[in-house]
Amino acid sequence: MKDRKFAFALALGAVTLFAAPEAVQASTNAGISAVITDCLNQSEGMVISTADVSVSRAAAKTDTAEKKEETPVEDEKFCGYTNIGLANVDNYLNIRKGPGEDEELVGKMPAGAGCEVYGKEKGWYHIVSGKVEGYVNADFLLTGDAAKEKAPKYATDVAVVNTTTLFVREKPNTDCTILTMVPIEEELVVLETVDDGAWYKVEIDDEEGYVSGDYVVISMKLPKAMTISEIKYGQGVSDVRVSLVQYALQFVGNRYVWGGTSLTNGVDCSGFTMQIYAKYGVYLPHSSRAQANCGRSINASEAQPGDLFFYGSGGGINHVAIYIGGGQVVHASNARSGIKISNAYYRTPLRVVSLL
Repeated sequence: MKDRKFAFALALGAVTLFAAPEAVQASTNAGISAVITDCLNQSEGMVISTADVSVSRAAAKTDTAEKKEETPVEDEKFCGYTNIGLANVDNYLNIRKGPGEDEELVGKMPAGAGCEVYGKEKGWYHIVSGKVEGYVNADFLLTGDAAKEKAPKYATDVAVVNTTTLFVREKPNTDCTILTMVPIEEELVVLETVDDGAWYKVEIDDEEGYVSGDYVVISMKLPKAMTISEIKYGQGVSDVRVSLVQYALQFVGNRYVWGGTSLTNGVDCSGFTMQIYAKYGVYLPHSSRAQANCGRSINASEAQPGDLFFYGSGGGINHVAIYIGGGQVVHASNARSGIKISNAYYRTPLRVVSLL
């Protein structure tokens, strides 16, 4: 897959239920009640009626960049960027609100993350990566040919969902078990091409599944920056919840290790939540399924920062994440991604629990 070149294109729009058996025309809101689990095992003609979970995708808002000194100019896009920049660091590259070390930290780019470069000012590049806009120290960002030469080391092939809701299946056929569902524009890491692109083997956290090639667009993508400061807390959120989320975010980028319990040396999904909560006097078992039986079950619409979102395959829970507000979760995803921030509805939540 690494040697293949794919055009970067995204055809947005819903595929109707009867014209597309692998795509479900879902409403804007996705439910997490028990009926979802029941629906997963029903026929391809099942329309899922949902009301509790909001599937929102807010586009990043950026101001028009002013003309800066030494603005790079490129003619064609590379990995989706016109003027590509690449984080040339071992760990993370800080993104600041302005060009200077004393400016507010607004995000960070992992090693090899890509960005659009708009110009250079006082030794700092003005960039946009993912949903984060700001400035990075020019000493740690490759641009132009240097960035293009090193980018393939970090790039992965992803399947971008181009239908409202797509089934991820256990095997590459429509007769097998549905593992989970993913929303439009979600990006799934491609592990293998099956039957000349009829199906793609993809990565879902620490699991593997298959998606139909009819409802995805394949593209080569680089990692993106992660926002830190744009997390918004709802009214009435306690100081304990805010503190717990801020504590959890300190470990973003650290390693995922199956069965691990070390926040710094390696942890799995339930080990991550177990250790974060232990700091606040709540002791959880080292199992996502067991943790789902702790606390009080709530609707996703009631979730506050610090609550737990549970995901699974075929109705069985096997992954857990901490809700951080703003429709996002932080979780220990897999060995490739480590501890990361994701959309809370990047896959269908099966249960939401409040422990605080």
